[in-house]
Amino acid sequence: MDMLEMKVPSPGESITEVEIATWLVKDGDYVEKDQAIAEVDSDKATLELPAEESGIITLKAEEGDVVEVGQVVCLIDTSAAKPEGGSAPAAEAPKAEVKEEVKAAPAPVATPAPAAPAATYATGTPSPAAKKVLDEKGIDASQVKGSGRDGRITQDDAARFTPAMGTSTQGTRAQSEKKLSSLRRKIAQRLVSVKNETAMLTTFNEVDMSAIFALRNQYKDEFKAKHGVGLGFMSFFTKAVTRALELYPDVNSMIDGDYQVKFDFADISVAVSGPKGLMVPVVRNAENLTFRGVEQSIKDLAIKVRDGKISVDEMTGGTFTITNGGVFGSMMSTPIINPPQSGILGMHNIVERPVVKNGQIVIAPMMYVALSYDHRIIDGRESVGFLVAVKEAVEDPLNVLMGGDAKRALEL
Repeated sequence: MDMLEMKVPSPGESITEVEIATWLVKDGDYVEKDQAIAEVDSDKATLELPAEESGIITLKAEEGDVVEVGQVVCLIDTSAAKPEGGSAPAAEAPKAEVKEEVKAAPAPVATPAPAAPAATYATGTPSPAAKKVLDEKGIDASQVKGSGRDGRITQDDAARFTPAMGTSTQGTRAQSEKKLSSLRRKIAQRLVSVKNETAMLTTFNEVDMSAIFALRNQYKDEFKAKHGVGLGFMSFFTKAVTRALELYPDVNSMIDGDYQVKFDFADISVAVSGPKGLMVPVVRNAENLTFRGVEQSIKDLAIKVRDGKISVDEMTGGTFTITNGGVFGSMMSTPIINPPQSGILGMHNIVERPVVKNGQIVIAPMMYVALSYDHRIIDGRESVGFLVAVKEAVEDPLNVLMGGDAKRALEL
């Protein structure tokens, strides 16, 4: 018997442990080489664990276990032959034999239900502390079912009880709980740390999307046919952001101890909703990408997030973040900074609203945008100026972002 010990590989730098989120196979299953056998959560991403060889698998860790990088989580018997017909049992009993066994089986014997414990003087009697709570709430002890010894009403019973719980006979009051994944726990810690460790402020503006709508309606079919990706809003906003970051470099920086670190490149983190929650993969050097390059990069990253194929390296190192709550219907929000970055742009839903243009009230597709920023290194002038620069580019993309030649900018 040749046993291969499968150890947890390192998902990336600084990650020392992962959590077994889900086993995708059962103990004793035959697995093929490179088959996904488990999903593991690190504090940065959810990753699939592929089988290193083919054979019969023996699991050495349970779902929910936190295991160190390099720890053995399963064994694979590489000398085992693949079962015929897949992993189904090799043989089954003939149907005739099954019928005989069913006829010969003894009738099941009814097991008497356990007798209810006999009532005692303590049954339904509140403890002194419980009686005080019930008196304060004006509740009769006869309404409360005790969970203490011999049915005594405990202080916890009294504190938890409400009249609606005791008298209602309609609806369900079921509840469930599950342990947060290590990824979700890390996200929670990071969000709380942002509130506690940064001077986060948010400034708002609104943008008229009419010009982008017109360009997309004119070129989206040709763009899709030539490049194989859609012409979405994200490429316009990404290009508008990279331009604004060049104009206001403080927004494209972060704090490192007593120092401010500025970047002469724009690695844009793009918030993407995946099956395990919100992921923020990074579009590298977005300032050098064309509209097609931005759309292709975002599409590739979104597919990897959806399929659980995103790597830790593709999730780290961004200098600024864009998040689009509008896809879920959000009208306005204050996005939270993605540390250690200092700024995040929030996009929202597009709503037709009456606006004044050239002294006339017209209907236009409008979007609220929000910039959350770390006020420790970004002043109000920079933050407001940055958002105004984004607004200018979005409202006049042909001249500001495309140099007056849309077909050339879109590579058509």
